[in-house]
Amino acid sequence: MNMDNIYLISDIPGYSPQISRLISMMNYARYTTIEEVNNLSIDQLDFLLDSESNSIGALLLHFAGVEYAYQVATFENRQLNKEELLEWGPALQLGKEGQEKIKGNDITFYFTKMDQVRRRTLQFFQSVDDDWLCKEEEFWYNKPANYYFMWFHVIEDEINHRGQIRMIRKRTLDA
Repeated sequence: MNMDNIYLISDIPGYSPQISRLISMMNYARYTTIEEVNNLSIDQLDFLLDSESNSIGALLLHFAGVEYAYQVATFENRQLNKEELLEWGPALQLGKEGQEKIKGNDITFYFTKMDQVRRRTLQFFQSVDDDWLCKEEEFWYNKPANYYFMWFHVIEDEINHRGQIRMIRKRTLDA
């Protein structure tokens, strides 16, 4: 990620114009996420506000899981298989399963997972052009959506859950 241009939504060499802008927004969302959690300890990453909440670590893995799931759906035109669900299911579902299975990892673990998935996304984005973003499929509630919306949702999901991370920090870790 080029930090000199983090506030520019513009063309990126090797990508079509609209995909470049989508990547620019994804990069900014990820940059602000990393800044929010960069120095957290394992205990802080595993902290639960209550029995119904998600940990910061689980939310970070959720970001990678959602992005991976959308890679599979939009680039490979398939659902996650059993092996992928074993790896990503707890991060995608969160809740009790996430609480039980996503813990004990340091920040490097989460950053590595997020980076591996993002590198794969960037490789996929190099293989398509702006017309690909307009491809439509049935989506939530049997309504049409295009790939542009689906990838916007990847960004939206990270930003939404980053708000949860900030709330957890404000109410507990930074108090």
